Amino acid sequence: MFGTILIANRGEIACRVIRTARRLGIRSIAVHSDADAGAMHAAMADESRRIGPAPARESYLRIDAIIEAALASGAEAIHPGYGFLSENAEFAEACAAAGITFIGPPPAAIRAMGSKSAAKALMEKAGVPLVPGYHGADQSPDTLRHEAERIGYPLLIKASAGGGGKGMKVVEAAEGLEAGLALAKGEARSAFGDDHVLLERYLTRPRHIEIQVFADTRGNTVHLFERDCSIQRRHQKVVEEAPAPGMDPARREAMGRAACDAARAIGYVGAGTVEFIAEGDSFAFMEMNTRLQVEHPVTEAITGQDLVEWQLRVAAGQPLPLLQDGLRIQGHAIEVRLYAEDPARDFAPSTGRIEHLRFPAEAGGIRVDTGIREGDAVTIHYDPMIAKIIAHGPDRGAALARLSRALASTEIVGPATNLRLLRAIAAEPEFRAGQLDTGFIARHGETLLAPAGAASRTVLAAAVAGLLAEGAARDAADPADPHSPWGAATAWRLNGDGYQDFHLIDGEARHVLRAHILPGGFRLDLPEGAAEVTAVPGAEGSFSLRLDGRVLPARVQRREDRLAVFAEGSTHMLRVADPLAPAGAEGPAAGRILAPMPGKVLEVLVSPGQTVARGAVLLVLEAMKVQMRITAPAEGVVDAVLCTPGELVEDGAELVSMA
Repeated sequence: MFGTILIANRGEIACRVIRTARRLGIRSIAVHSDADAGAMHAAMADESRRIGPAPARESYLRIDAIIEAALASGAEAIHPGYGFLSENAEFAEACAAAGITFIGPPPAAIRAMGSKSAAKALMEKAGVPLVPGYHGADQSPDTLRHEAERIGYPLLIKASAGGGGKGMKVVEAAEGLEAGLALAKGEARSAFGDDHVLLERYLTRPRHIEIQVFADTRGNTVHLFERDCSIQRRHQKVVEEAPAPGMDPARREAMGRAACDAARAIGYVGAGTVEFIAEGDSFAFMEMNTRLQVEHPVTEAITGQDLVEWQLRVAAGQPLPLLQDGLRIQGHAIEVRLYAEDPARDFAPSTGRIEHLRFPAEAGGIRVDTGIREGDAVTIHYDPMIAKIIAHGPDRGAALARLSRALASTEIVGPATNLRLLRAIAAEPEFRAGQLDTGFIARHGETLLAPAGAASRTVLAAAVAGLLAEGAARDAADPADPHSPWGAATAWRLNGDGYQDFHLIDGEARHVLRAHILPGGFRLDLPEGAAEVTAVPGAEGSFSLRLDGRVLPARVQRREDRLAVFAEGSTHMLRVADPLAPAGAEGPAAGRILAPMPGKVLEVLVSPGQTVARGAVLLVLEAMKVQMRITAPAEGVVDAVLCTPGELVEDGAELVSMA
């Protein structure tokens, strides 16, 4: 076994590899960009080395810098994690040339499956069923248009060298083909340096099912069963589970056998994932990812195996720890991905500092994989995933119940996140019944993406309890006269009962709440009537709240005028208003086109004085390798263009003004 390994990655996967290395007594070397100098993975490793500035292409994608760091640190092997260089054959060859073991498949296997087009041709030759499509090398507009007509609409455009939903667009009709190709090719070129695309018929109610495979250098190949990854947004996974709901043993065996045959056909070694699209009784090959997958924890949960340990042992020349007849499914596991993104803004990535973060306890079948801590920042440079929350139970119902409790106890304040969406998915009856397909989120969007409701009595009571506690801590008695009524935080009044008014803004609503101070608590005048409230304070802003005959846990976190209330399994954001502040309209003026997320301006398609129609594309913005067309909200005339191609802009920056 290796004595020292270097992890050529960052975030939660680097932390994940470090944990297994530590358990096996292996010294771990991390690498970091300037943006990650204080990151969790850099702090966890035995040593961390700088490899360049914040942009990935100047750091985590620099083969020379990573090889140099490995040689300087004495690393015998490099674990590439996933993303970045994990499926880069040139990187695997560079490792071999430097005398360093690449913890992954041979370069030939990476190349065989690195191009979706080449992989589909290989599978077609091997007799594996494929979705009707075009996988050819001719990328001329005429050829792509002709093939699109032959395949029929709706149509899916996919980057041949792609992954993670980058360079993937759905085209509903012929008139959208040109724009779809432009966006898909632009994202593919930016993310992978290759704008080659393939076309496939877009299935309307498919399931995304993948098979985890493993092979060693001694000719052994096994599969570790399947994962259902159908719950997606922007063609990227949000929820994964194993085993797949409704999978019968015969189909599991058939898909497992096909996946192992695919691995053997290319001389595969190490961990890999063969992805299938399934609809009705049929399944078809999509692609093979020649690396460990983000969703590997659910496979670990149901098999009881550490897949990173398997990777290390195979790379060191050892046989697979278990063969096929030694593998069994144990229970059910579900994983959700907590992202810094705004579902209300078409899942646009969100950035900012994590001001408050609490994950569920890792016990009772709950596991949390993360590379983020409270106080860390989510930046535009890297993937916006904050954490993976995994629940395992004896069956799907138990796993789902544990997941729901874990999500209810997760707290985060800072960038916008998809936490409320994840809670809504876990509660959706169709999901609970195991009725899954890739259009699930879009089909249930009205429910899943509904705006937060009005603050409940519990939320308002918790908010007031938090503000009273904050006031009591701030207005401590004068030590020179500890018995003075003027220094007591009791809202004491001469000739009247003590009360304090709080002005809270909840979306468009404004609440004026009067709290009458009582021994051990307060009486709160609420819109639906008064309530007696007792709040027993705990650690870090937490309370045991007695209200309406119930005792409920709650936590309140304040940052300036923003108040985050965690209660009843949800998060509610309020604003503390100053009653003496002058009233005034807020928000952007009409005609101001603002950046919906921080990013880089790729193209500006209009100029001052130009008349544009409603929906016309004004510019193209890129963030986290996702391209977004910024369009005119109404017909008008461009007054000014306030950005230039190549410029980095912040969230909310004014890009174009229109009259």
